[in-house]
Amino acid sequence: MENPTKRKPASVCVHGGWSPKKGEPRQLPVYQSTTFTYETSGQMADLFDLKAAGYFYTRLQNPTNDAVAEKIRELEGGSAAMLTSSGQAANLYAIINLCGSGDHFVCAFAIYGGTFNLFSVTLAKLGIEVTFVDQDAPEEELAKAFKPNTKALFGETVSNPAMKVLDIEKFSRLAHSHGVPLIVDNTFPTPINCRPLEWGADIVTHSTSKYMDGHAAAVGGAIVDGGRFDWLAPAHAPKFPGLSAPDPSYHGLVYAEAFGLGGAFITKATAQLMRDLGAIPGPQNSFLLNLGLETLHLRMERHCSNALAVARFLQSRPEVAWVHYPGLDGDTYHALAKKYMPSGSCGVLTFGLRGGREASVAFIDSLRFVSIATHVADNRSCVLHPASHTHRQLSDSQLLEAGVPADLIRFSVGIEDIEDILADLAQAF
Repeated sequence: MENPTKRKPASVCVHGGWSPKKGEPRQLPVYQSTTFTYETSGQMADLFDLKAAGYFYTRLQNPTNDAVAEKIRELEGGSAAMLTSSGQAANLYAIINLCGSGDHFVCAFAIYGGTFNLFSVTLAKLGIEVTFVDQDAPEEELAKAFKPNTKALFGETVSNPAMKVLDIEKFSRLAHSHGVPLIVDNTFPTPINCRPLEWGADIVTHSTSKYMDGHAAAVGGAIVDGGRFDWLAPAHAPKFPGLSAPDPSYHGLVYAEAFGLGGAFITKATAQLMRDLGAIPGPQNSFLLNLGLETLHLRMERHCSNALAVARFLQSRPEVAWVHYPGLDGDTYHALAKKYMPSGSCGVLTFGLRGGREASVAFIDSLRFVSIATHVADNRSCVLHPASHTHRQLSDSQLLEAGVPADLIRFSVGIEDIEDILADLAQAF
């Protein structure tokens, strides 16, 4: 029988994270303060030694930030969560919380261009190596990418902008057979449409700037730990000394022993990485994110229904060479989408025109209602030409490997009236 105390996602969106008591504000307050005071030096010392819970400096923790992180944790069904200043910071922290110089991780090639650059260029400068793989390849082929120093496997639930659906169970088996956790970026479906932890993922990341915020108002990110990967298991402990061995910066504390499987990963990311790198969101941004989360369950339903209507309309146009949207019958990833996201995937789709790159650029320049924007996954419909914009750092061969051909248009379908969206597409053609 289902746990009667487990709230449905719609209720979590509205009520999660903040439970006001008698006389407290109904809406989550903004704790717009860098510092917090205590009565004795000993109280502060216990906080710095991680012996007590509490707040002393917003770079590490803040009550507004923590309340919103708790809402996202409940939505994903994880054990602990933290907010970061951006989705890029979330993915960075998720990887370097496990990997250091000389380490390696495996990643699906079909990921967001900014994440690809972070992993392939910036992390390489830090001595962390990545091997990119075709996520659709057989498991035995993917297994060849793993090395003795591999520390993680990474993929996106629905890739941006290739719109490939990750086979989470396959990737989970692959990761766990090599003794490493699976990290899944769940930005596009959000936990309303997919909860990767329930399919075997260990850690989930988000760019909360997208659907979670929904209003293009606040940049942010989040990391959620599933709390099930055993960092202390004999086969795992030597791979992850940062979690299973003493931390000299905290008097020899062992995170996995002190905070258990449910708290070790996020505590380490906060106490070490946020302490030293400082990519924390401002409390005001977290307040805005919370307002967006309150209607996430309503907006995702509209995004998905509008996107499916747009995808079907595009399929009917002779000018369109191809359309990729997992919700379409016949789409390569339709079966996986139905398995992992039966209520709908997201509001983003891609398509290309028969005239190639030039025709695609001319088309988006002819739109009037739909805007050209770097952003994606918010309330307003917008388009982007990745080969010219977000993925312009990739060569033509890399574009093809990433599933981003030169004619590809990324269309983020908003929650406006569908007739207005379709009318703008028709006049642009």
